[in-house]
Amino acid sequence: MNPRFDPAWLQAQYDNRARVPGHPQVLARWAEASAVARARGPAALDIPYGVDPAQTLDVFPAPSHDAPVLVFIHGGYWRALDKADFSFVAPSFVADGAMVVLPNYGLCPAVGIERIALQLAQALAWVWRHAAQYGGNPRRIALAGHSAGGHLATLLLSCRWKEVADDVPAQPLAGALSISGLYDLEPLRHAPFLQADLALTPASVARLSPAFFPRPKGARLYTTVGLDESAEFLRQNQLIRDVWGPTAVPVCETLPGVDHFTVLQGLAQPGARLHELALRLLGLR
Repeated sequence: MNPRFDPAWLQAQYDNRARVPGHPQVLARWAEASAVARARGPAALDIPYGVDPAQTLDVFPAPSHDAPVLVFIHGGYWRALDKADFSFVAPSFVADGAMVVLPNYGLCPAVGIERIALQLAQALAWVWRHAAQYGGNPRRIALAGHSAGGHLATLLLSCRWKEVADDVPAQPLAGALSISGLYDLEPLRHAPFLQADLALTPASVARLSPAFFPRPKGARLYTTVGLDESAEFLRQNQLIRDVWGPTAVPVCETLPGVDHFTVLQGLAQPGARLHELALRLLGLR
């Protein structure tokens, strides 16, 4: 057996909840801060963007018109968590002058990752059509995503948009910030704790792994990972830079002092590296 696909090793590398015993406290802080963000608003919650009940999104309007738009895609290994757990991301970017959108999507095993990717493409088409109603400029859209959300944000950079919607430009995205993202899904196909829910096959791995795609045109990818994350997450972060090259991936960084969960807190923190990178993608730096 290829040692990279040893079940016990993969479990240790990819089961982040087992690797970080303090994750329940982090998730609880996110939930508390997110409840405050929604209560303080303004926010338009649970707006449908498709026919599936899971296809809803939350919008935190921009403070003025013609603002850039940040779309944040949550993680959870495509099978857990909810947009409401991540509302805490929005207030600091609204204060910076951006509109923020947080979409939900169907979760595995009820739907597959390919279906999730299509749902999120439909969410981005909705944002393109409706951003101006909430102060956003549809020609200034950037993505951010964490973990599986980083994978999905990266995947969307390579979307064939005209097959999703005729009215959307061939490349509607300025770029994406992928935080602790996943770009080669082959190891996950062999990880015991994910196999039943994700039901990946060699063919679906090839279709869904951005590391196997040609570099996208007209959009940049910034990637980051926490120094305290597993060797595999560090490898995944470097892999997409190696494959797509520094022109497509001009930022590929390892952030000190953070693990797979605490790394995300910098996105919502003004002055933190992640926050500054997102502002750069939005054209606010």
